[in-house]
Amino acid sequence: MAFGIRLHVWGDYACFTRPEMKVERMSYEAMTPSAARGILEAVHWRPAIRWVVDRIHVLHEIVYETVRRNEIENKIAAGSVKAAMAGKPVALSQVVTEERQQRSTLLLRRPAYLIDAHFVLTEEAGPGDSAEKHYNMFVRRARLGQCFHRPYLGCREFAAQFRLIEAWDPLPSSFYQDQEAVDLGWMLHDLDFQDGMTPLFFQASMRRGIIHVPSLPPRGAMPLDRTGAL
Repeated sequence: MAFGIRLHVWGDYACFTRPEMKVERMSYEAMTPSAARGILEAVHWRPAIRWVVDRIHVLHEIVYETVRRNEIENKIAAGSVKAAMAGKPVALSQVVTEERQQRSTLLLRRPAYLIDAHFVLTEEAGPGDSAEKHYNMFVRRARLGQCFHRPYLGCREFAAQFRLIEAWDPLPSSFYQDQEAVDLGWMLHDLDFQDGMTPLFFQASMRRGIIHVPSLPPRGAMPLDRTGAL
């Protein structure tokens, strides 16, 4: 049995970065399924469960805003960190004044979404794990506003507010509830962590403000799209 949940999330800004934009960030028009999964996992996650996003409701009008921020041009290489952990003399410091760059970000202003999702038990589930147990844990935490870490809308600096939509609560209205269909193009679905973090894409469309998320293919089947022809 799948226990479905609905979570209303919103914030001041969001940036669900398109992977083809390497330097100057540009957000997708709406939240990606992987970002929605990250928000759910911030509230409740265990190795025994895997979140599956079914639908994403776009509640507010899609409004872009451009900001410029100071960033650094490089990051510390993972190989250097491993070398330092092995006891080798490696410099892990960065001098911000020497690597600072000003970059532009095209982000979303005042976004709000409704996430429809459920979870399935994984092979890590033990005798004490049940769907009802983890459902009740998520509901209790969401009602109290508890989370393992602050959920965010794409980038960590864009914190997300959230509240649980109970079965008796009316659904928030969408700015696009009267629009038949809006093509959003190729969108990142998620990463296949069992296959070297391979990105999976799907052709996204929004109908009456709702993005229906296709199911990920079973292990060994043909993926949604591995190239993400952008």
